[in-house]
Amino acid sequence: MKVLANDGLSQSGIKALEAGGFEVITTKVAQEQVANYINKHLIDVVLVRSATKIRKDIIDSCPTLKVIGRGGVGMDNIDVAYAREKGLHVINTPAASSESVAELVFAHLFSGARFLHDANRNMPLDGDTQFNSLKKAYANGIELRGKTIGIIGFGRIGREVARMALGLGMKVIATDKYVEEATIKVDFYNGQFINVDIETEPMEDVLRHSDFISLHVPAQDDYIIGKAEFDLMKQDVGIINCARGGVIDEVALIDALEDEKVLFAGLDVFEEEPTPAIQVLMHPKISLTPHIGAATLEAQERIGTELAEQIISLLKNDA
Repeated sequence: MKVLANDGLSQSGIKALEAGGFEVITTKVAQEQVANYINKHLIDVVLVRSATKIRKDIIDSCPTLKVIGRGGVGMDNIDVAYAREKGLHVINTPAASSESVAELVFAHLFSGARFLHDANRNMPLDGDTQFNSLKKAYANGIELRGKTIGIIGFGRIGREVARMALGLGMKVIATDKYVEEATIKVDFYNGQFINVDIETEPMEDVLRHSDFISLHVPAQDDYIIGKAEFDLMKQDVGIINCARGGVIDEVALIDALEDEKVLFAGLDVFEEEPTPAIQVLMHPKISLTPHIGAATLEAQERIGTELAEQIISLLKNDA
């Protein structure tokens, strides 16, 4: 059986699949050629991350396909319901990248709170001639400890953000349409741990009471955060989006930054990928990364291994 890992696969995943008797192809096939490639090479399994889309047209035109796999959490680049109607297995790895995404949230939080994103732009340009003025410009940083972080979306990644925030001494509040409460286990290197129970709150309360806000929601048809939501927030709030592009109205975000309602933003995802708006890319109060939330070596190893285990189990059972 053949597996096309079109957006790449970790070496551990490749080895596990090959040990299970699969041929793994890691050739990067252009989106418009995916269906032809699957049919020409009689591909049984196609694995994607966020780049490749597996829509109805590919599902209909590729009779050899048995499994569609997404290395990561969200599956908005796959027509999941349709694929399952057609008898295909659709799998993902919802837990594998939670820690990686949560750590990136805090990378953006620390960057914004201490102006690292802007300092790293300006120090190479002016650090040798305007050192003292830059020192003064970046002297009003803030600490995270003791502040309130509001988490919008309290699934796996949101809870991982909560765990890290609690470890830093932050107060955690959260909102989620489908989760009423959760127990967060804060564990330490020596085996000790504490459990913290968190009850979710209405969205409006989280917006009003948070010093920092982090979004952890799937792709939406409309904005979750727009002008009305920014108006509800505290003065000098920081906002992070490492979830999906399009959940924050970027025009409203720029306005809120310009009006000094929002102190800083951290964005890993954008409304228009892979060509984000230049106003967003150039803004001095936005910390930027190119959709790398799950892109750590550890997460990719976990993703590869989990996908391999699921594929072997499914296709052996089918056989």
